[in-house]
Amino acid sequence: MSILRRLTAVATALALAGCSAAGARDHAAGGGPSWAPAPAPSGSASPPSAKPDRQHDGWRDSDIPAFPPAPPPEKIAPVAGGKAPYLLRIPTTQKVAFITIDDGFVKHPEAPKLIAAAHVPVTLFLTTDAVKDDPGFFKPMIEAGAVVEAHTISHPNLRGKPYAVQKHQICGSADRLAQWYGRRPVLFRPPFGNKDATTLAAVHDCGMKAAFMWKETVHKGKVRYQEGHRVQPGDIILMHFREAFVDDFLAALRAIHKAGLTPALLEDYV
Repeated sequence: MSILRRLTAVATALALAGCSAAGARDHAAGGGPSWAPAPAPSGSASPPSAKPDRQHDGWRDSDIPAFPPAPPPEKIAPVAGGKAPYLLRIPTTQKVAFITIDDGFVKHPEAPKLIAAAHVPVTLFLTTDAVKDDPGFFKPMIEAGAVVEAHTISHPNLRGKPYAVQKHQICGSADRLAQWYGRRPVLFRPPFGNKDATTLAAVHDCGMKAAFMWKETVHKGKVRYQEGHRVQPGDIILMHFREAFVDDFLAALRAIHKAGLTPALLEDYV
């Protein structure tokens, strides 16, 4: 081999070695060249597509926030004596809140579908006069995990009423709901949140564990807070079966999600 050919070979080898060293330095520093997978050959399987975002009447699947699973529930201590406790929130530090829906006068056609699609537990405090025209409307919600509780027969203001009147409203509604849905309610909400000592005695005597008020209300898509501007752990949220059900239910879910909480089932804690 001539001297010229030997020099050319050495120069080429040095150049290649230099490129390899530079590439090694770039890789070690995280500055290697960007790359993308080559296009899939024609006819090969494509990656699975995302779940379709279905459009419904006034809402889409993507409107529903995603929540982590609720933690194992912590039962509250039972109250001794002849009266049921009256609770605005569940005394827990767990990151949970509770959705409760009252009455049943307005049977919005999207309510069963939205509750089923949300995959969250809800408690339905139903007034029997409000639902007697169509008890079956609520059965798909029960199948989706909702639990029915009592909210009187005719939705009167119980405060100040005689014991016999209050007991008839409370026990009578529980008995009728048991006939319709196969489970007798164990929780009670007085209409308007109004109660007195007689109410809590009648709740106890009707075989129920507790009566409930609330910490937040939802109406026309707006959440109203009794304290602060955020749902707190253990808070009970009140909404109703109304024309704005879709907006109200989604607003409740978003408020819980914004607070870093998960919807839990009220009955699991009582």
